[in-house]
Amino acid sequence: MQRGTQGKYVSISTVGEAARAFVPAPLPPVPGIDWTPALRDKFDQALIALGRLDSVSVWLPDTTLFLYTYVRKEAVLSSMIEGTQSSLSDLLLLELEQNPGVPLADTREVSNYVAAMEHGLARLKKGFPLCLRLFREVHGILLSHGRGSAQTPGEFRRSQNWIGGTRPGNAAFVPPPPERVQACMGQLELFLHDEPEATPALLKAALAHVQFETIHPFLDGNGRLGRLLITLLLCEQKVLSAPMLYLSLYFKTRRARYYELLNAVRGRGDWESWLDFFAEAVLHTATQAVETAQQLLSLAKTDQTRIASLGRAASSALQVHRALMERPIVSSGHLTQKTGMTAATVNKALKHLELLNVIKELTAHKRNRLFCYTDYLDILNQGTELPD
Repeated sequence: MQRGTQGKYVSISTVGEAARAFVPAPLPPVPGIDWTPALRDKFDQALIALGRLDSVSVWLPDTTLFLYTYVRKEAVLSSMIEGTQSSLSDLLLLELEQNPGVPLADTREVSNYVAAMEHGLARLKKGFPLCLRLFREVHGILLSHGRGSAQTPGEFRRSQNWIGGTRPGNAAFVPPPPERVQACMGQLELFLHDEPEATPALLKAALAHVQFETIHPFLDGNGRLGRLLITLLLCEQKVLSAPMLYLSLYFKTRRARYYELLNAVRGRGDWESWLDFFAEAVLHTATQAVETAQQLLSLAKTDQTRIASLGRAASSALQVHRALMERPIVSSGHLTQKTGMTAATVNKALKHLELLNVIKELTAHKRNRLFCYTDYLDILNQGTELPD
């Protein structure tokens, strides 16, 4: 199907030179999506995979234990795409008020992502719609501290930005001029609210992500917020009951193809190739998330069986183990607070878990020692390894 350019170019003048900025046409695409049997089948497979992923909340003993670290894994990956060097361990250490192993700014940036995500999800849970105000709120938290905090957090940009190159004149892509941003985002908001027509949730997420990235409405943080939009939308539309789908790792490992497809949509209207890629990303990522949950559950059950063999000491050790399933790096002080047990009881339980090789001590401090549930963290860390 031949659609041609999905928008129009307008002339802009910045830093003394003329350039062209791209203003996208409103969604949905015209003419509509060409649903070939192969593309329809891929979307059907993706929806089935999302259904399996959503069912994880049924068979996991406590979904919140899994979500705490899983959400943070996504924060690490999404921020890593933007150049941070923080790992999941660094973030967990920061939350324990311990020094991470990388510059503090990197880890705070990841921590901002977690806070932004949790704010967005909490607002949706209370019935607030996915709208421009919510975008600005989430963005304000995303860039509240550290790098980007000077780039007008929570406000649509009032100056020109660009992607690639050193200026608009040699950039790989120039988003709409600032005076067009509000109108473009207003049209995107209408699409999210099923105007001019209702759109199935997964298709809506795929189309809206491209549109958001094309508009690039903020001076910084667009990539992270554009990826987060996918999860927020699927939760709002009740496709997922918990925020368990994150595509950052898939996009990260196929970055060149991802950008190539965004450009193909803008330049040629090739939405179908993008949708095939997006559906494959959902299928792959949802399947991997289910496998990760199964691995974590299997490990936890194996370790619980070993801990149960401790006899009288098993009860307190199992309570500590449960806390470690939520936070696989933890201090003895936090465990005392979390479990409500005395420091002496917690320390005895930790000693038993060390002897069983369930955990390892990370410090040699006599007080407030740090411990790691290493096998559990290794499963979560798959795909988040920092480059050498």
